[in-house]
Amino acid sequence: MQHASLLIKTTEDSLASMAPPVLADHLSVSRAFEYCLKITRSHYENFPVASLAIPKKYRPYVATIYAFARTADDFADEKQFEGTRLDRLNEWDEKLENCVKGRANHPVFTALGETIRKFNLPVSLFSDLLTAFKMDTEVSRYQTFDQVLNYCRYSANPVGRIILYLFGFPAPRFLECSDAICTALQLANFWQDTAVDLEKDRIYIPHEDFVRFHYSEDELKKKICNENFRRLILFQAERTQRLFDQGKFLCGTIPGRLGFELRLTWLGGAAILKKIRNSGGNVLAHRPVLRKTDILKMFFGALMKRKFIPK
Repeated sequence: MQHASLLIKTTEDSLASMAPPVLADHLSVSRAFEYCLKITRSHYENFPVASLAIPKKYRPYVATIYAFARTADDFADEKQFEGTRLDRLNEWDEKLENCVKGRANHPVFTALGETIRKFNLPVSLFSDLLTAFKMDTEVSRYQTFDQVLNYCRYSANPVGRIILYLFGFPAPRFLECSDAICTALQLANFWQDTAVDLEKDRIYIPHEDFVRFHYSEDELKKKICNENFRRLILFQAERTQRLFDQGKFLCGTIPGRLGFELRLTWLGGAAILKKIRNSGGNVLAHRPVLRKTDILKMFFGALMKRKFIPK
């Protein structure tokens, strides 16, 4: 989930910046899953992916979903794909279609095809993710918050829904709560990475809010952190927290280790928002990050299931 991860991972073989090679058509399913796990373990993310909290029997499938999305994200974002981004994503889209038909010719799709068939996952959710990555190649500014939410509907929400389908919890109420949490996670990452995204010429703060708080894109490009900017960011943090709260029911209802993972992820996103608030909204001088002490608190907090159940 972009969605979503607290474990720091290192890249040993530059998988973060390289498109995975195409292996033989008859690559064994087991080797394909191993390949996806290697990609997953080689990346740094903000929220847990295929961590120890996920039951062992599910980790290869979660890693496969991550590898599919991570590679597509690299196509949309990494410098070496400049000029070929859309072509690469269209190829990835074609491979998705072929894998569903049993014609996978790439390790990620050998594993993904098996995952989709085994758990009867809606293929449309994977297509939605690719739609978001294609949007990344074409859109770098948003006029309204509704437009940002629409982007999250494709970029973040499908991940949570896929996980719920994978674990057998696709009830409508659960899916709605998952959408709220996943959107909140995506938004928290946007505000956390305001300066990082600016270096990539991407701004997720909607233009209507620049106007509302009397702050300009030019000021942002100059990294001017005045009172208007602080109020602007704190406003984003508060409405993002409301989305987290809307989805909180899910974390207290889903049983077992998945429930623990959901609570850990929820607490991670909420912790980032708290750091943003504690900084007074100054995300330009220092990027809010989670420390080891934060992760330890989150671990024990995730054990307190009753705190997530509405009274």
